[in-house]
Amino acid sequence: MRRNVKGDQVARELLPGSSKALLQELHLLTREGNLNADSLRKLKQVNHLVRLLAPALDDVLGRFGDPVVVDCGSGKGYLGFILYELCVGPAGKGTLLGIESRPELAKAAAERASRLGYDRMRFLATDVSGAPVPPRVNLVTALHACDTATDDAIVLAARHGADHVALVPCCQAEVARQLAAGSGTDPALGEMHRHPWHRRELGSHLTNVIRALALEALGYQVTVTELAGWEHSLKNELILGRKIHGESRGARGRLEALLAAAGVRPKLVRELWGAAPEGLADVAADVAPEDPPATV
Repeated sequence: MRRNVKGDQVARELLPGSSKALLQELHLLTREGNLNADSLRKLKQVNHLVRLLAPALDDVLGRFGDPVVVDCGSGKGYLGFILYELCVGPAGKGTLLGIESRPELAKAAAERASRLGYDRMRFLATDVSGAPVPPRVNLVTALHACDTATDDAIVLAARHGADHVALVPCCQAEVARQLAAGSGTDPALGEMHRHPWHRRELGSHLTNVIRALALEALGYQVTVTELAGWEHSLKNELILGRKIHGESRGARGRLEALLAAAGVRPKLVRELWGAAPEGLADVAADVAPEDPPATV
């Protein structure tokens, strides 16, 4: 049920340490300090993600002298600003870097950070795939980055050694287009996307399965869960990854087998591993089914 929150009830919706001044800067709170229905929906999603990110932030802030947090597709900066206010700022170290392809949003966010005195918060007006980030980053987030922008965030994490990854994917179309070509090796799977409606839904699900498997293949321990209730967002799947070992041959083999069966090879896989290897079925079959025990 859509509702407005006013007066003393507003405090119940805020995380400990959250300031009304920041939320008014972000236009989540009205001038009177109230939450309208749309702002409440957005705030609930961001606050829940911040809670889930707390262990990862504690880890990188505790282990590294100057950790780098990269927020991909940062948009208006809701997530980044709240993370800075509650975690990065109070820690007295670390940099939060927002990447946003729309110049007007990146400019507005940079001006807001300057007004607030958030001197370790920067914004880049560029695509995630071409962003000049530091050689080593520690935490990569992407909240509702559209279509392949989420894949770009995973590639950035892989190439810059991110210790943690947190993704909430948005719309996804690339895999659905590839499914339409119908080049998979499993005819039964083809029946699951023969109708356009099913193709769109299966394409979305398959995209996130591939993302999770790709992270496992890169050596991440992966958790897939719900970010918030369906009443707050239809795009509420959360993929969390924590780097625990080197690349996993077992997960890579399972990924290649799935790609062959479905007849897809999305941008994420092409960027990480290139075109499909020759003898794909043999490659997947020869990979060890289980990986050595992980070492943290």
